[in-house]
Amino acid sequence: MTEPLRTVSGPVVADLTEGQLLARVFPELPTGTATDLGPGDDAAVVKASDGRVVVSTDVLVEGRHFRRDWCTGQDVGWRAAVQNMADVAAMGARPTALVVGLVAPDDLPVDWVVDLARGMSLACAPHGVGVVGGDLSGGEQVVVAVTVMGDLEGRPPVLRSGARPGDVVAHAGVRGRSAAGLEVLGQGLDRHAWRRVVSAYLRPSCPLGAGVRAATAGATAMMDVSDGLLTDARRMAVASGVVIDLKAPEKVFTEDVQVLAAVASATGGRVGDWLLTGGEDHGLLACFPPGRVAPGFTVVGEVREGMPLVLVEGEVRPGSGGWDHFGAGSQERR
Repeated sequence: MTEPLRTVSGPVVADLTEGQLLARVFPELPTGTATDLGPGDDAAVVKASDGRVVVSTDVLVEGRHFRRDWCTGQDVGWRAAVQNMADVAAMGARPTALVVGLVAPDDLPVDWVVDLARGMSLACAPHGVGVVGGDLSGGEQVVVAVTVMGDLEGRPPVLRSGARPGDVVAHAGVRGRSAAGLEVLGQGLDRHAWRRVVSAYLRPSCPLGAGVRAATAGATAMMDVSDGLLTDARRMAVASGVVIDLKAPEKVFTEDVQVLAAVASATGGRVGDWLLTGGEDHGLLACFPPGRVAPGFTVVGEVREGMPLVLVEGEVRPGSGGWDHFGAGSQERR
């Protein structure tokens, strides 16, 4: 895990022209397999062999979604790329390209900006995803805005609204680790002692290929779990008009429980809360007809008829927890 940058030893953004800064950044950006024309012109050109383009966007704001005393530029670049590619994967599509807007204060180190590009490259290049352009602007705080494009490759999109009674609910990826890492950092504990969960917060890992596998296997509904399992399962239940009944998380996320138990003991956190309400792991939650669960997914519940809501072992859990950008009482992202 990379240490955060704490000192400025080189030029800052105000020392360079926009062209000079871009000349430092462009060589770090990956060229994707769907890129016909990358950055440097008025716009990029990306192949869309399916004839449709899956598009999503997300914004990271310094002080609200990340802190530079915790995160390096590479960490922020990685997170920005992964959380956007996860949205495309959740539609059953393959991510193809990113466009990035950066707001940079005058005193932001140039090396931090270059590291941001490197972090995006580290996250994107293994999946053949290109960073094909964007925009630079000055401002009071760092803001990273990413738009992602994806290719359905002839498949229908997998929506949140397709879950049907009798389906099984399954999850791919890890649960609760990012929230535990945030707790470690928030309490100022030794990040090296708890590097497994701190890394999960700084550089989450979405099982991007699982989205395509789920779509191919016949998933009826799917979404990225970015704001907590209860919150996002509730969104799926409302969109589909069904009841989603989850198994007790300690029974199905056994590997995560083993990782989280020691962290909970050190921080006073609760493993069950992290599993149900922790955000930013970017796993995929999907519904499948019985017997058609895609490889890499673990069954975590079932879909039933009824007024839309989420149950855990047949019971309502009070409150949703999780993240809401504007709701009072939501967990704070940093």
